[in-house]
Parts: sequence; structure tokens; C-alpha cells
Amino acid sequence: MTCGIPLVAAVSIYSVEGLAGLGGRVAFGFLGDRFGAKRILVSGLLLQAFGALAYFFVRELSAFYAVAALFGFIYAGVMPLYAVLARENFPLRMMGTIIGGTAMAGSLGMATGPLAGGLIYDTFASYGWLYVGAWGVGIGAFLIALTFRPYAAKPTPEPARAAG
Repeated sequence: MTCGIPLVAAVSIYSVEGLAGLGGRVAFGFLGDRFGAKRILVSGLLLQAFGALAYFFVRELSAFYAVAALFGFIYAGVMPLYAVLARENFPLRMMGTIIGGTAMAGSLGMATGPLAGGLIYDTFASYGWLYVGAWGVGIGAFLIALTFRPYAAKPTPEPARAAG
């Protein structure tokens, strides 16, 4: 709305983002199965960071729709890959904690994001720093995801054979 876009059109941008996410979940799942979950997740996080930053530069409705479609596709697409990455990088006995922690971190981000956006807008009369901050967090997630290494389970010792 701060760009002169009518309220209904501005709200519909989020609908486009959500609809694009439906395809992103399936596409990224397929790509993760084909090329490896970590490779696709890391690539997706990098693209997602720049997708968030793209909002900083758009001012017209058609550009908002384009960015929303791209960002929604990528944002929702990386979500299913977190579970696969957790399974490949942590022992099975920790899955509840890892998946729970991942879900908690995501929920905290989604819960504090609107508050942070409001505070940023109230302080600077613009959402620009919100998009720059989201880009920075996305780059951080990308760098963290690069550090994960597959978990190597310890081989089970074979039972001793009786002599003779």
C-alpha cells in the first residue's frame, strides 16, 4: 500500500506467494530426491535470500506478483528438505529433538517477523530494512546449511565366532 497499490491487490500478493508455494514443495522435493537434499536446500536458501531482497527493489504491482511467485515457490520448496537434511546429518535417536528444534526456530521466526516488520516500519517509515535484514538472515541460513556433513553411523560389531 505504501507503493500506491490498492489494499485488495496488496493482500492478493500474499495469495500468489502461497499458491506458488504449493508447486515449490513438490518441485523441490523432486529435485532433492534427484540431486540430493543438501545441494537443493543450500541452493534454495541462497535463492530465497535474494528473493527476499528483491522486495526491496519493486514498486509496481506486476513486479510484486513476480517476486511473490518466485519467493513463495522457493520459500515453501525448501521446507520439506529440512526433514531429509536432519535425517541425513543426525542420528535417529535425536530426530525428535532436531525436528522439534527446527520447527520451533521456524515458528519463532514467523511469529517475530511481523512484529519486527512493524517496528522497522514505525522506526524508518519504510520496510526496506526488513528486506535487507531478511536477506542477511537468509545468507546466514545458507552458510549454516553449508556446514552440515552426513552422519556416519558407527558400524555394529559382528558377534565373536567360536573357534573350531
